Amino acid sequence: MNRNPLSPTAKKERIDALARSGDSGRVDSDEGVSLWRSAWRRLRRNVVFLIGAAIIVAFILLATFAPWLAPHDPSARLLIDEVSRQSNPVPEARPGFPLGADDRGRDLLSRLIVGSRQTLMVGVMATLGGLVGGVTLGTLAGAFGGWVDAVVMRVVDVLLSIPSLLMAFSIAAMFARPSQWTLIVAIAIVQVPIFARLLRGTMLAQRHSDHVLAATALGVKKGPIIFRHMLPNAMGPVIVQATLVLATAIIDAAALSFLGLGNPDDRVPEWGQMLGAAQGFFNTFPHLAYYPALCIIVVALGFTLVGESLREALDPKSRR
Repeated sequence: MNRNPLSPTAKKERIDALARSGDSGRVDSDEGVSLWRSAWRRLRRNVVFLIGAAIIVAFILLATFAPWLAPHDPSARLLIDEVSRQSNPVPEARPGFPLGADDRGRDLLSRLIVGSRQTLMVGVMATLGGLVGGVTLGTLAGAFGGWVDAVVMRVVDVLLSIPSLLMAFSIAAMFARPSQWTLIVAIAIVQVPIFARLLRGTMLAQRHSDHVLAATALGVKKGPIIFRHMLPNAMGPVIVQATLVLATAIIDAAALSFLGLGNPDDRVPEWGQMLGAAQGFFNTFPHLAYYPALCIIVVALGFTLVGESLREALDPKSRR
């Protein structure tokens, strides 16, 4: 049922009442919120993000203070006497050794704690290397376009056409002597095309944005436009991708170490290396593989949860 329209007199009285109250034309004085601050407001209420952040913080603290948290020297063969008897090749858990020891009498818990530092270093350094290389190629392709874009993207397409783990394995195998740095270089090269393609796409979107067109119209040179206007505004998705790539880098490093392409010196423990050393005892002493595998899974899950939460918080289509 339609309501009866107000009479001209009633309309006039209502307008006068609003004018006298002072509410007409009032605009809220709340300040604008930046993209990252708005995302942080949503992340603080996201349980998935908080769980992932807690895992990452615990992992970083463990890796930072590993030498002081480890109850024993990870390379000391404290229970070698039991191993040499042949009756007990892997010592069981006991007071002072809550997880037992490995096949060489070294405390398993201490090796897991100290191994977190090596795993974190390989993952972070490989991600930073891939990020630097990808940002360089993506900036060249997205900012200049033309034949530069064509050449860079053809190289990226070739790299993306090869399975990542296979390419990392091939690069690491080319070195005469495996080490942690061979892992870092191999994994970093694998991550370069991921960052390059992502940054190139965001840079192309920035080329036609209003602030870039305005700077161009004002006569600003190409360099300042790229590094002051386009690149800073295009780095958001790349930073989010870096958290996801870090989880992949940790898994790839563990896989290459498992295959024997990591640091051959087992006096410096690393989770993938420990996993590879435990394969000969998997049928009889599976806990030697369970513990490092569980550590790798939990840490990779933490970075994945944070990365996915950041992506959802920064994506306008997924905002609630």
